[in-house]
Amino acid sequence: MTATQHEIMDYVEQEDVRFIRLVFCDIHGKQKNIAIMPDELPRAFDEGMAIDASAIEGFDDAEEGKDLFLFPIPSTLSVLPWRSINGKVIRMFCNIKHSDGTPFESDPRLILKKAVERAEKKGLTVLFGTKFEFYLFKTDEMGEPTGVPFDGAGYMDVAPEDKGENLRREICMTLTEMGIRPESSHHEEGPSQNEIDFKYSEAMTAAENALNFITVVKAVASRNGLYADFSPKPIPGESGNGLHINISVKSKDGSDCMDAFMAGIMAHAVEMTAFLNPVEGSYARLGEKRAPKYVTWAPENRSQFIRVPAPKNGNKRFEMRSPDPMMSPYIGLALLIHAGIDGVEKNMTLCEPVRVNLTTAGAELTDKLVRLPESLEEAQKIAKESDFIKSILPASYMPER
Repeated sequence: MTATQHEIMDYVEQEDVRFIRLVFCDIHGKQKNIAIMPDELPRAFDEGMAIDASAIEGFDDAEEGKDLFLFPIPSTLSVLPWRSINGKVIRMFCNIKHSDGTPFESDPRLILKKAVERAEKKGLTVLFGTKFEFYLFKTDEMGEPTGVPFDGAGYMDVAPEDKGENLRREICMTLTEMGIRPESSHHEEGPSQNEIDFKYSEAMTAAENALNFITVVKAVASRNGLYADFSPKPIPGESGNGLHINISVKSKDGSDCMDAFMAGIMAHAVEMTAFLNPVEGSYARLGEKRAPKYVTWAPENRSQFIRVPAPKNGNKRFEMRSPDPMMSPYIGLALLIHAGIDGVEKNMTLCEPVRVNLTTAGAELTDKLVRLPESLEEAQKIAKESDFIKSILPASYMPER
């Protein structure tokens, strides 16, 4: 065992930890976990904990009948604050390996790790800041969602119209206890729609903060008798839930490569859509209520695929507005990194900005623009035929359609 692993063992003993949750994701970004007792932790570190690959969608490309093994990563330890104080519960994200110790090729975390390593070899540091939107719905006597919004407030309204104020505060405080730093929170446009934003961080931290965030929101909402809905279009005719992603790119040689990085993302935008917008409801959101429909960019324009905010203190960034919270953070960020690097390597030139409100623009303009796929079926067909996607993701990730 490494020194860090020994430190975790000491922490478990000193802090009266009763359960350890070993967390991983399937290929769709859905969190999975097993719970072990403290005396099993040394074995987990040294030998891994076995899981049945054939029972997890996308993992069945492992040899039939073979187990995969979860190896907890000490640096990802966090305490679950909503659990009983009489015996703590901690969680760690895991690497997934074969029985011979080799990495499992379809492990989403491994795919993002490879993308980060490619960026580092190119002398690039890519940072991500996320903005999550979600709805809060009332629940019935059985705790099931009713589809009735918790409040009827609007954009950035305050209490008492905004009934989610205290719940957002509880979410932010819980995240802070877990070592995750939210930057701001407010009521969004839809009835009982909320947004919580995160300060930028490196890709793996951003991805795992996103996974932790969804868990915390759902747990806090349930504890308050509510249901948190992250689906892209919970209420027809109202604003959909987006996952806006702020991206900044820095080069070791000091060169300004952001435009080329943006150009790479725009060049591969249509191919990536099946993974950035992975459910049927994603396409009810795109093109409505300022969610983008076309692959365009402009400064400070929220109707675009990419918005470039005014720089602060000389720091430049751009905001992608098409993804939604059903995206797998590992896979989505990995694809964005690879697409951006492609733009840098090929010295792609950024197209001219479209400085109009695309929600009201006429066909004489929009007919000339590249549009995003209009259905999941269309997006999956494009992804399946994409050499770019095939070069990054294993066959198990390819859509069946």
